[in-house]
Amino acid sequence: MSNRATAAEASVRANRVIPPAGPQRVLALAQLSNSVGDGAYYVTSALYFTHVVGLAPARVGLGLTLAWAVGSVAGVPLGRLADRRGPRGTAVLLALATSLAVASFLVVRGFVPFVLAACAYATAQSGLAAARQALLAGLVSRQERTGLLAHLQSTLNAGLAVGAGLGGLALNAGSRAAYLGVFALDAASFLLCAAVLLRLPAVDGTHKRNGTHARVEVDQGPGRDVAGRGDASGVLRDRPYAVVTLLNTVLLLRMPLLSLGIPLWIAERTAAPTWVVSALFVLNTGAVMLFQVRTARGVTGTASATRAVRRSGLVMLASCAVFALSAGVSPWTAVGVLAVGAVLQVVAEMQQSAGSWQLSFDLAPPDRVGEYQGFFGTGVTVARTLGPLVLTALLVGWGTPGWLLLGTLTLAASYAMGPAVRWATQSRGTEGQGTDPFGGPAPEPTLKRPVPVN
Repeated sequence: MSNRATAAEASVRANRVIPPAGPQRVLALAQLSNSVGDGAYYVTSALYFTHVVGLAPARVGLGLTLAWAVGSVAGVPLGRLADRRGPRGTAVLLALATSLAVASFLVVRGFVPFVLAACAYATAQSGLAAARQALLAGLVSRQERTGLLAHLQSTLNAGLAVGAGLGGLALNAGSRAAYLGVFALDAASFLLCAAVLLRLPAVDGTHKRNGTHARVEVDQGPGRDVAGRGDASGVLRDRPYAVVTLLNTVLLLRMPLLSLGIPLWIAERTAAPTWVVSALFVLNTGAVMLFQVRTARGVTGTASATRAVRRSGLVMLASCAVFALSAGVSPWTAVGVLAVGAVLQVVAEMQQSAGSWQLSFDLAPPDRVGEYQGFFGTGVTVARTLGPLVLTALLVGWGTPGWLLLGTLTLAASYAMGPAVRWATQSRGTEGQGTDPFGGPAPEPTLKRPVPVN
């Protein structure tokens, strides 16, 4: 009996780190496979494009900004393609397209080819993210989605850490062959990702249910333009969801903090040694790996998700205030203050991530998850594009007032999320999927019979 209990406890502990066997574990393996290559790419790409390809840093920045702008626009139609044609096949094709785009960087030698390759890369990455979310929604129950996304986030960070280590070896070597090896590794990682995704069961598109051309109509209730759901601008006409996406984009401006904002702050405004930048990155990555799943465990519906986002705004404001205190003090005091700020920042990050994942699924029509996830994912692209400009101006240019303004902006967006979510749930004619804004169980949307489509 004790052996059985011990085995059961071991199984529970393992599931806190590793997703359960089946589609969830396969999705995590796919995430791990390409995140290793991405980690190596992230730490070497800037130097590869400048030192090996020979592009000026300003042109690299311009090209990547254009590329992610194109990718943000392409995410919605590619997500719609996943909804219609099936997310598994779409995800596999986009993983292969990403691999090809990365491989094309190996032969790029000028600005125009670089921009074209970067646009292909950003487009494929944005579409792949949307297709994966649609695939997850088709394979995992609504109650399990946020928990699985937490596992995937932990897996992502683990893969990025390993990949960053491999990329560091290439940086240390500094040779053209080492850089080319990193890009070849990233291309191969997406080939592996495609192969892993093929192990998942197929999920039919919304127009291919059970081998017949059919669709599921969801009774949205008053206030939602149901007819608009069939045209190309459906998600753009869903104003409540668009507002939620916009607020989440504001919250995501913290994304470039570790890679740009904090390093520049440490170098320009504090007396802390530069190695602290690496230490804070390790702290963040390790914390997400260990605690993201636990943080997401309490998020089960729109009410708990909204509370998590609101708490993240408060913690992020505290983090910004602490970071501001690191200026004008002794080096070791600055190190301690920066460490406290980084701990608060990663807590806010994990709470915001868990809440936004739940909201992005619960507020989307069940038959258009890919399209809606493609639109919601544009927030990441916008944050990657505008975040460096905003953070540089606020933190390096304004100093302490800039930190406080960033924290206040985050707090305002997190508190505005509550009314936006209530608007979105009420426009569906329900109190949301999972729980209502007051914490009680919510009714499911009314499903009508499948209607043949001619």
